[in-house]
Amino acid sequence: MSSLFTTAADLPTERLTLRAWTAGEIADVLADRRPAHWAQDFPADGDRVIAGVIAEQIAEGSEGPGAYGHRLIVERESGAVVGSISLLWPPSGGSVEIGYGVVPSRRGLGYAPEAVRALAAHALTSPDVTVVHAEVELGNPASVRVLEKAGLHRWSSDGTTARYRTGAPGPDPSRK
Repeated sequence: MSSLFTTAADLPTERLTLRAWTAGEIADVLADRRPAHWAQDFPADGDRVIAGVIAEQIAEGSEGPGAYGHRLIVERESGAVVGSISLLWPPSGGSVEIGYGVVPSRRGLGYAPEAVRALAAHALTSPDVTVVHAEVELGNPASVRVLEKAGLHRWSSDGTTARYRTGAPGPDPSRK
């Protein structure tokens, strides 16, 4: 397939590996096939959306996000794919959005904050990124907790949606 995803090195965390999607996994999600190395409840709806986005990027011949793009969340102990996480590349004005999802069978284990922390730190190694941000509906307190546990800080809210972010070491990005 394209070099879009082969340039992304695995990002290991204490209990997870964040790795690039393979061409076969994208095809499997889009064709509703379930390989044995996936958690029983993977993929979720968001994972199907991301697989479609990746397929479109490939079809368009996009340069893609390279090392900073879409990744699967893999439980290191079992080798099971338990979710996905993405940086919505390219950054705009030094800021890049992060999105994530962990399947229901693995929620409550701290996987989402662990993955968000790792990919946000990785994004901040890019010279094009000074801030990693996420938006969350306030009616989704579990996702709010994920972002807070991952070290992102709320910087604005409209009463329905809260915006969280973290920045590169140096001046506090919330003072921008």
